Amino acid sequence: MKLIPEIQAAQGEIQGLRRTIHAHPELRYEETQTSDLVAAKLTEWGIEVHRGMGKTGVVGVLKRGSGKRMVGLRADMDALPIQELNTFDHRSRNEGKMHACGHDGHTAMLLGAAQYLARHGQFDGTIVFIFQPAEEGGAGAKAMIEDGLFEQFPVDAVFGIHNWPGMPAGYFGVTEGPIMASSNEFRIEIKGVGSHAALPHNGRDPVFTAVQIANGLQSIITRNKKPLDTAVLSITQIHAGDAVNVVPNTAWIAGTVRTFTTETLDLIESRLRKIVESTAEAYDCSVDITFHRNYPPTVNSSAEAQFAAEVMREVVGADHVDANVEPTMGAEDFSFMLLEKPGCYAFLGNGEGGHRDAGHGAGPCMLHNASYDFNDQLLPVGSSFWVHLAAKFLAQR
Repeated sequence: MKLIPEIQAAQGEIQGLRRTIHAHPELRYEETQTSDLVAAKLTEWGIEVHRGMGKTGVVGVLKRGSGKRMVGLRADMDALPIQELNTFDHRSRNEGKMHACGHDGHTAMLLGAAQYLARHGQFDGTIVFIFQPAEEGGAGAKAMIEDGLFEQFPVDAVFGIHNWPGMPAGYFGVTEGPIMASSNEFRIEIKGVGSHAALPHNGRDPVFTAVQIANGLQSIITRNKKPLDTAVLSITQIHAGDAVNVVPNTAWIAGTVRTFTTETLDLIESRLRKIVESTAEAYDCSVDITFHRNYPPTVNSSAEAQFAAEVMREVVGADHVDANVEPTMGAEDFSFMLLEKPGCYAFLGNGEGGHRDAGHGAGPCMLHNASYDFNDQLLPVGSSFWVHLAAKFLAQR
C-alpha cells in the first residue's frame, strides 16, 4: 500500500477523533456537537470554514496556487436511532443513538486528509471538504444543495466513500454507472364496507382486496419491467382488522420500490397506480395511494469512476481494487450531488468484524446493526486516498 507516512503517524489522533464522535452520536439535523468538533479542527489547521449549510453541515475550503480547478470531497456525519450493544470504551453515551453505519469513520477519514493537506499538501487549486448532515433519511445532501452548496463552491466534480462490511479491509470497490439504487416507498389505503365474518356478502371486503393487490403488484416486476432492468418491489406491511369474526372497513398496504434508473421507477409507479385502482374497483372498494420518492439512484459518471479507480490502484494496488463492483439495492443521498455534478461514489472494505475491541455485541459487524463498529485500520487508507485523489484531480488540465 502507498500510504502517506505523515497520515500513518497521525493515526492515533484521527482514531481518537473517530471514537469521540462514535461515543457521542447525533441523529439527522441534530449534529451540533459533531459539527462543532469538525469546524474546530478545520479552523485549527488553518482551513476556511463555512457553517449552517443544510442546517448543521460544515464546509471547509483549502486553496493553493492560482489553479481554477475545484474538487469536492464529502463525508456524512449523522448516526442512527439504534441502541448500541457494544460495551467497549468508545460505545455510545447517548441512549438510543448509535453510529451503526460508519459515518464517524467517514468524517474521521476526511478530517485526516484535511489535516495533511493543510500542513503538507502540494496542489494547485481548491479542495472543498463537505461534511454533510442527515444522510439517514433526512436528505442532507439535498438540503445543502438547496442552501447553495454548489453555487458557493462550484466544484468540477464531487467524490464520496462508504465503508463496506464483508469486503476485505482496505479493498476498494467502484463501478461506472449505477452503484446504489433509488429509495421509494408507497402506502395504499383500501376502504370497503365492514360486515360480520359469517355474512361477507353484506360488505365489501378490504382485506380480500388487499391480498389481490399484493399479488397483482408482483406482476410489475415479472411482466411489465424489462428483465435486464434491475428493480425490487417489496410489500413490507399489511394491516387490517381487530377481531377474527369481523370483516373490517379498511386495510392498508405499504412497501418499498428500488430501481437503478428513473425510467424504470416511472414505469413501476405508473403500473402500481393502475393495478391498485383497477383491482379496488373490481371489488367495489376505494383506494388512496401515496407514492413517495426518497432518494434517486446513485449513478457514477464514467470518467470520474475510472479516475477514482486509477487513484485506488495507486494507493492500495490493483489486486485490492474491484473496478466493476456489484451494485447494491441500498440507497444513498450522495445521489443528489451526482445529479448536480459529475463524480463518483465508492466502497472501502470494512472487513468481517474481527477488528472490534473486546466488549463488542454478539451480532455481526454489518451496517445498521447494534454490534457494528468502524474499522480504524481504514483511517490512513481512506485519508491517503483522499489526498492522492484531490491532488491528482487538481493537476489535470
